[in-house]
Amino acid sequence: MDKKDINFLEELLYSTDKNNLISQLSNLDNPLMLHIFAANYNWNSGFDVPKAIIENEQCDFGTGLLMFHYADGLRMLENPEEVSSSSLKEWKDFLSKIYNKLINLEFKSQNISFDPELTKIQKYKLKKNNPNLPDILIDKSSGEMVDIPKI
Repeated sequence: MDKKDINFLEELLYSTDKNNLISQLSNLDNPLMLHIFAANYNWNSGFDVPKAIIENEQCDFGTGLLMFHYADGLRMLENPEEVSSSSLKEWKDFLSKIYNKLINLEFKSQNISFDPELTKIQKYKLKKNNPNLPDILIDKSSGEMVDIPKI
């Protein structure tokens, strides 16, 4: 990724015009740039931007998995009732949407790898609580690992 792309992502990350940001991300046709943006996104800024990323048809499975885990999807895997009874509607809607996209493999590509970096013990406990838990939610995804610059 060149300096020009990094500068573009930096401008997007610090954009104060949410509508413009969502429009730019919706039209971005580079899966790697979407991935790097998602990895640097400030999750305290809400879920409108992450929704725009996962709705972009160029969003890679690895990016979806990254966003699931960055949005605290592990809590959904550990205790689904806690999430479903949460008063944080945007958060639980986002987690539900991305969970379904991931398990139904609704992403166009799987070229970018993401590793949730769960320990064997964490995976064991998750599988013990839910034997039907799809491995794709807790294992490193296929594709190429990329270095994610901090922007």
